[in-house]
Amino acid sequence: MLGHMVYFTLKDKSPASIEKMLQACRKYLTGHPGTKFFAVGTRVPDLTRSVNQLDFDVALQMIFDSREAHDAYQVAPRHEQFIEENKANWEKVRVFDANVS
Repeated sequence: MLGHMVYFTLKDKSPASIEKMLQACRKYLTGHPGTKFFAVGTRVPDLTRSVNQLDFDVALQMIFDSREAHDAYQVAPRHEQFIEENKANWEKVRVFDANVS
């Protein structure tokens, strides 16, 4: 399986903007073939230990059943539409892909 973790830092950090991003993730990034797990949410504001990363607003977690499913997702029209509709509000995007079991 392949884990695909994405951390978005938004330009507009208002609650409405964050909620819009969460809804866009749910609309465009769910239900892709080969997706075993999907979750999206926000940073926990009171977890501020020295090891916690604090510079993101929205976290996306996906698990695909194979590398092939992940690769197909990357070029899927709904994924590309998500990027086009939301990238203007992204200050920084960090992607972590890992083989998981």
